[in-house]
Amino acid sequence: MYDLAIIWDWIAFSVRWLHIITAMAWIGASFYFVALDLMLKPNPALPQGAHGEEWEVHGGGFYHTVKYMVAPAQMPEHLTWHKWQSYSTWLSGAALLMIIYWVGGELFLIDPTKADLALWQAILISGGSLTIGWIAYDYLCKSRLGETPTLLMLLLFVILVVMSWGYNQIFTGRAALLHLGAFTATIMTANVFFQIMPNQRIVVEDLKAGRTPDAKYGKIAKLRSTHNNYLTLPVVFLMLSNHYPLAFATEYAWIIASLIFLTGVLIRHYFNTMHSTGKGPHWTWAVTVAIMLVIAWLSVVPSMDSYEESEARALTPYEQRFASAPGFAEAYDTVVGNCSMCHAREPVWEGLHWAPKGVVLETEADVARHAQQVYLQAGVSHAMPPPNAIDMDAEARHTIISWYRQGRKG
Repeated sequence: MYDLAIIWDWIAFSVRWLHIITAMAWIGASFYFVALDLMLKPNPALPQGAHGEEWEVHGGGFYHTVKYMVAPAQMPEHLTWHKWQSYSTWLSGAALLMIIYWVGGELFLIDPTKADLALWQAILISGGSLTIGWIAYDYLCKSRLGETPTLLMLLLFVILVVMSWGYNQIFTGRAALLHLGAFTATIMTANVFFQIMPNQRIVVEDLKAGRTPDAKYGKIAKLRSTHNNYLTLPVVFLMLSNHYPLAFATEYAWIIASLIFLTGVLIRHYFNTMHSTGKGPHWTWAVTVAIMLVIAWLSVVPSMDSYEESEARALTPYEQRFASAPGFAEAYDTVVGNCSMCHAREPVWEGLHWAPKGVVLETEADVARHAQQVYLQAGVSHAMPPPNAIDMDAEARHTIISWYRQGRKG
């Protein structure tokens, strides 16, 4: 039997898969072209206006690439535009954000221990912050700061730190880091849509009209493309962070997210320098390792509420619906008996120091809050508990299924 929760989970799975496919295409193309740009070599025999060339071998063939700093003397017959990788990545990511964090906002977006928000308020902050972030960034790039790229990058980092702190004050840990990634990814795609592509179209139109293109358009596009290059790796980390509670479910998750941007910049600096000079600065790896050690140290302080605080806290409407549903007492006993040895504030299972995925199932509020996850993971599927931990029988799973479906009716 397929109910709404199962169908919705498969929709989320499909959109996530699409998002991963398009992101791989965008990142691959972006990294390749940056590397190619840095590896170009001058050659006096190149056509007029050509900046450099590069010879490559791949897949049994040789490739000869020539770059024109502004544009060739005349418009080529065939021109491939690289834009849909970026657009489709953002669109699929936005859809996934809406599916998981807007529709499922009562569970995944709102944290009542941080801010007393209605779902519509949280969604407004979620979507509004992405728009405002792009407007502020674009204004800075168009200001005089655009002439000092290093200072502009430092200011951008400060903005990201502030956003990391702000998101962590109102959203759940996983939503905070995910939104920081979405905030950054929105800037990256908006760079392509509002700056890089329009400026390239101006150059193409000038060529078609027989005019000499202005070099300033290529300069603007290059600045935005460079920002995208350095922001890519932190975004990938933030999009994967919801699988690791040590990243999102700790007291200093916002600092951890901020430091990740520094590691991403260092790693890209290494590879960009290597592509340009043939040798990368190895000190960047030492500094990256040092930062990761600081991150690991920061992650040891969990930020979840205590058992007593969870018991004393008033239930949200979402939690109340499942806590008052018929069969909750039996389902709660089933979950505690089969899941809480691992999904606890202090797990008793040997080798576990934190609850997997940051999901704690000890108090009634805990179980009610994670009703859908319990239903999908330990009810309709046998993903949990692991078979080598507890052999959960069919009757126990039926208890969870029956309770959840009664709660959905409420």
